[in-house]
Amino acid sequence: MSSIQIRTEIPGPISQELMARRKKAVPQGPFHVSPIFAERAEGALIHDVDGNTFIDFASGIGVTNSGHNHPQIVAATKAQLEKYIHTSFNVVPYEPYVAVAEKLNALAPGNFEKKTFLANSGAEAVENAIKFARSHTKKQAIVCFDHAYHGRTYMAMTLTAKSVPYKHGFAPFNPEVYRAPFPYLYRWASGNSQDYDGDELNVCKEAFRAFKDVIECQIGADQVAGVIIEPVCGEGGFIPVPKPFMKLLENYCKEHHIVFMLDEIQTGFGRTGNFFAAQHYGVEPDLLILAKGLAGGMPLSAVTGRADILESAGVGGVGGTYCGNPVACAASLAVLDLYESTDAMEHCRMLGRELSQRLERWSREYEIVGDHRGLGPMRAVELVKNRSTKEPYKEAVGKIIKRSYENGVICIGAGTYGNVLRFLIPLTATPEQLHEGLDVVEAGIESLCPMQAIK
Repeated sequence: MSSIQIRTEIPGPISQELMARRKKAVPQGPFHVSPIFAERAEGALIHDVDGNTFIDFASGIGVTNSGHNHPQIVAATKAQLEKYIHTSFNVVPYEPYVAVAEKLNALAPGNFEKKTFLANSGAEAVENAIKFARSHTKKQAIVCFDHAYHGRTYMAMTLTAKSVPYKHGFAPFNPEVYRAPFPYLYRWASGNSQDYDGDELNVCKEAFRAFKDVIECQIGADQVAGVIIEPVCGEGGFIPVPKPFMKLLENYCKEHHIVFMLDEIQTGFGRTGNFFAAQHYGVEPDLLILAKGLAGGMPLSAVTGRADILESAGVGGVGGTYCGNPVACAASLAVLDLYESTDAMEHCRMLGRELSQRLERWSREYEIVGDHRGLGPMRAVELVKNRSTKEPYKEAVGKIIKRSYENGVICIGAGTYGNVLRFLIPLTATPEQLHEGLDVVEAGIESLCPMQAIK
């Protein structure tokens, strides 16, 4: 039986009415991928106010890894709501905050004593990670990378690479932030414009030389407080860091007493087929930055890492009115219990294998699919107008997204050039839901590139 049910034209009349109200009441800044309004959701499905049902390939931008409205998470939040909603951890502390910290300390990679600070959003966690790094090292400079996305508050926005829409018109940005090239295998070219086209080792060597040049020529290693990188660029286009490059970064940071920070806001909690993406690389970050899937849809984020680094901020130096809200903490404890008490990780890996095989076939059969990549079920295709020139095909992404939601699948784009179609299905989805949704997306790709079986 199909998961998708379309009962009225998309968007339906009630969604259209709500959108008209939204335009009068809300500024244009908050964007929408689809023009529908949600009424309810469960598992991998979203039901709109007009009675239509969609397979969700976005997961609230990688948040509902544990599925929409998982009964265990709903029960945990309801139980906490009946006790107390808010006291502020800075005024009257509570056990759920401590319990979440204990669990994250135990789960995070690294054979050293750890502590955890909780906040509300990914950007807020990034901001505090930078504060911890600077406080600990007594240094100022932070190194980030091309194609990075770290959030929308001012330090997080400064660390983010892409201008439009994230930074345009909002300057000046924070000082002492330096950007190094990211080893983007599909698009890396050397100084003489030779296209490496996936030559991983050479790309890593050249990118690492460029990284060292940024530090040693522009800053000085003794002035760098921290290096921050996403194991898989999220908004930048689902570009995994090549493993040799990640190890080179970790070793350099250790050698020069630089805080090594992994932004796992989008890659965490099973999204890459491991609990944390760091496990794919065999690295032990000094600070792990977490959010999104941490609380199943409730706003919660964390900085977990070396106890001595987190202890460097003085009493009152970090915090906030809502940081580590007890209801969000209760949801998080339920999420973490799900991963510990079920076969959730094996299910994530199975979805990753199924998705990888499907995207591999697309890359063989459809000329506009220039690249497919990712870790586990965190995968994407990069669309191009010409495989030889790799000219980005941004318009195709918008057309496929529109055609997909009109046919019952919510999906989203990404990429520095806006030409990446990314897949963020809830990690509790069934294989049948995955493939039903992929059938719809594939039909959109085929409509733009009908010739199959590329020779």
